[in-house]
Amino acid sequence: MKPGDLLLALLANAAWSVNFLAGKAGVEHFPPLLFSALRFTVLLLLLLPWLRWQPGKMRQVLQISGVLGVLHFSLIFIGLDASGDIASVAIAAQLYVPFSALLAVVWLGERLDRRRVAGITAAFAGVLVIGLDPTVFAHLDALAWIVGAALAMAVATILMRRLPGVGVFTLQAWIGAVATPSLLLMSLLLEQGQVEALHTAGWFDFALPVYSAIGASLVGHGIVYHLLTRYPVSLITPLLLLAPVLAVLLGVLFWGDQPTWKLLLGGLMTLIGVAIVTTKTPKPPVTDPSL
Repeated sequence: MKPGDLLLALLANAAWSVNFLAGKAGVEHFPPLLFSALRFTVLLLLLLPWLRWQPGKMRQVLQISGVLGVLHFSLIFIGLDASGDIASVAIAAQLYVPFSALLAVVWLGERLDRRRVAGITAAFAGVLVIGLDPTVFAHLDALAWIVGAALAMAVATILMRRLPGVGVFTLQAWIGAVATPSLLLMSLLLEQGQVEALHTAGWFDFALPVYSAIGASLVGHGIVYHLLTRYPVSLITPLLLLAPVLAVLLGVLFWGDQPTWKLLLGGLMTLIGVAIVTTKTPKPPVTDPSL
């Protein structure tokens, strides 16, 4: 990989890791569904020029928009709101990778070799160990929300693999168009204190959903999409495991997280498992039968 592209990968990781911190700070002031709605409002406004009808593909586009924009992000921010730390959320969210591998077996007919089965097992076992951390154990509902968000992300990933020919900005524009009114309605029906939160919010509070839209979606996803057009998936996806590691460090430095050995061990198990799942099994060398 060229040094410039490696720096882009590091920038994407940094953007996503800071997004966990921004999200946690954001739901401290705004109700989580409202925060998510504000995030997608910003994204939609920025991507309006890319909001174009996709003939023959709109059913899939709307399915992805609902699962990813409405379900995944609402669960993520509800989980952040309920959690006692950032580290466990950042790590547990990576379960979307083994979930995607399992769903690919069911929906796409893919097969899992022993190596990937071991990786999936390690990832889920790691999250179980994380659940034993005292801070996480006191907020098991948050862990459940995040696991649900990871499953929704996995479903969206499989759906996106069935949707070729739609640009990343076009898809994100439609996600914003579907998610914004849906989340606003959900917030109106399920949450309280929205008017007060908006009235008392300062510039920093409003900057948090703006960053989440620009930093995580436009910068982070935009860079990864660019890199995936130039390099194999098996090279790019392991590099993205730096994001949860950076998020853990940010949680310790800026949020006061105090990870125990259980969280660190479980996190290591999960990330190793995810790395195994996302890297290809090395092929045996081809030997010349005449030798």
